[in-house]
Amino acid sequence: MKLAISGKGGVGKTTLSAMLSAALSLEGRGVVAIDADPDANLAWALGVPAEERITPLAEMRQLIQERTGAKEGYGAFFKLNPHVEDIPDAYCRRIGNIRLLVLGGITRGGDGCLCPATALLKALLVHLVLGRDDGLVMDMEAGLEHLGRATAQSMDALVVVVDGGAWSIQTARRVRKLAADLGLRRVVAVANRVDRPAELAKIAGRLEDIPLVGHLPMDDRLAAGVMRIAPGGRAEAAEVLTDHLEAARKILSEIQRLDAHHR
Repeated sequence: MKLAISGKGGVGKTTLSAMLSAALSLEGRGVVAIDADPDANLAWALGVPAEERITPLAEMRQLIQERTGAKEGYGAFFKLNPHVEDIPDAYCRRIGNIRLLVLGGITRGGDGCLCPATALLKALLVHLVLGRDDGLVMDMEAGLEHLGRATAQSMDALVVVVDGGAWSIQTARRVRKLAADLGLRRVVAVANRVDRPAELAKIAGRLEDIPLVGHLPMDDRLAAGVMRIAPGGRAEAAEVLTDHLEAARKILSEIQRLDAHHR
């Protein structure tokens, strides 16, 4: 299952990304969790200690130069199809069955054009989506800048997180349009911090043709992450993950059901 998670800032994208990554991993599957949000917090949600900084791939200048052939200062000539097959294993942070990759922003900054970094990240995503059998969960910002047409069309679903607020619903509709422009075949929604059936029904109605495939309840413990790194480095499920694991599994099952129905 290949999933991209999007939505308005602060709505709970990272929490859902961590929950779905953990749910897939607890089934014994290999999972690649990608943090593609510039405000990277997925590592922390998966139990990586806050003091452990993971260097984003976009900041690994030596790696980018080696793989793309870009010269110091990023000259005009570089490879558009760099070798990336080893990156998910060699440059990940392992958390049990989860391989976490932090992409970093695709921008143009004061230190010059980051086009070689863009080429590397795009090639990596194509490899992860089209060239591997692992489960894939990508925590994104409200835009879809990291997704190219080929990767978007091969994702199983774009999951938009909403919280019932008007702005989150508006963002969901905007993301749906962006996804359609890229040819992403399925857009679904998950409500976060919602418990009451009447509120869920209201959200489902406001989403119009975006199916609401599940919800996560209000639980302050989710803000502290869903995994724990035990002494010795072993990854364990936090109590909050165990308590809400069935909700995450229902979301995954509903996405699979919709996918099978529309094939």
